[in-house]
Amino acid sequence: MKAYLFFSLAFLLLSLVRGIKTEGRGTTVKVFHVYSPQSPFRPSKPVSWEDSVLQMLAEDQARLQFLSSLAGRRSWVPIASGRQIVQSPTYIVKANVGTPAQTFLMALDTSNDAAWIPCNGCAGCSSTVFNSAASTTFKTLGCGAPQCKQVPNSICGGGTCTWNTTYGGSSILSNLTQDTIALSTEIVPSYTFGCIQKATGSSVPPQGLLGLGRGPLSFLSQTQNLYKSTFSYCLPSFRTLNFSGTLRLGPAGQPLRIKTTPLLKNPRRSSLYYVNLIGIRVGRRNVDIPATALAFNPATGAGTIFDSGTVFTRLVAPAYNAVRDEFRRRVGNAPVSSLGGFDTCYTGPIVAPTITFMFSGMNLTLPPDNLLIRSTAGSTSCLAMAAAPDNVNSVLNVIANMQQQNHRILFDVPNSRIGVAREPCS
Repeated sequence: MKAYLFFSLAFLLLSLVRGIKTEGRGTTVKVFHVYSPQSPFRPSKPVSWEDSVLQMLAEDQARLQFLSSLAGRRSWVPIASGRQIVQSPTYIVKANVGTPAQTFLMALDTSNDAAWIPCNGCAGCSSTVFNSAASTTFKTLGCGAPQCKQVPNSICGGGTCTWNTTYGGSSILSNLTQDTIALSTEIVPSYTFGCIQKATGSSVPPQGLLGLGRGPLSFLSQTQNLYKSTFSYCLPSFRTLNFSGTLRLGPAGQPLRIKTTPLLKNPRRSSLYYVNLIGIRVGRRNVDIPATALAFNPATGAGTIFDSGTVFTRLVAPAYNAVRDEFRRRVGNAPVSSLGGFDTCYTGPIVAPTITFMFSGMNLTLPPDNLLIRSTAGSTSCLAMAAAPDNVNSVLNVIANMQQQNHRILFDVPNSRIGVAREPCS
């Protein structure tokens, strides 16, 4: 019988409402769960576990297409699971935009640069929009602004810099604008972002997106003097009802003892955070994977990235097949079934081996909680990985957010490194 309780992996949204507590120059904000009586996003109808998994897989497919198309102080910002309203990027932060401040729950995306917010008059946007007329610090940028050359597909008509972009399966038309933004106590003046005028499709985060990529219009680049192009996050488990992860901005307060691997830059997809994946171990065995499946290739854009917006890790087919086959062998003779894009599912309890991603200078060993997606009733579990689609220009290996949960992931651009350390934050 299908478990008609929500599969807790998918639908935990925390909204931020009362109480701010400061720690140094950081901020901690109280949060509550999507099912809380105070939550405006409580689901009206139950969704089966199987349907929720298939929905997530479909959204991941659009996410991978998007990834393929891409050519000083301390602040602590709460992170929440925002699956219910943001759909593809699954974690959200609270952002105060404009003067006086208007609050939005923005999707956190390490593979995107420019931020966008739905604005008043937007066609196809949600009911939560930014009222630019009410902000005394709002400004529209013209075609002569240098930022207009930094957005893709810019359009100059009527003096306003406008641009079209795609996100997942959606298309977005935005005006290039500026206003204040604050994720914690520091207010960032004249922050450049897209004020969405028209949106089509279901992939657009309803309350906006905050880009933490490496491009010139990302939050990382625009706050370089403030946060020194350094941040980390801890993503909490989808299954935990009462939690808040954290986004730490700036070099202060980052882990002193953390294993790191060199951060690579690929001009083909310059916004993405590439690393050198050199092998994968299942249990105690290094699986046999062709070197070409893991190779970093600046000429084509191939390689391995860390991404906050993809839910389940994807490996190119030769790598995934090798990992999957060894995983099945170590589980033993239990019958294997499939569910949507997951081809290694079991009914009943299993003893799952660990999987270790081996990077240059660093190993990341994942326990079962980061490897298995389980039904609410606990009777079915699947290996939460899949093969990368082969219908893109150059496929990527993506270390996705389920595999990152309950780890502190450090993005240290000045020192060109990514670090990973276990940190329970559920």
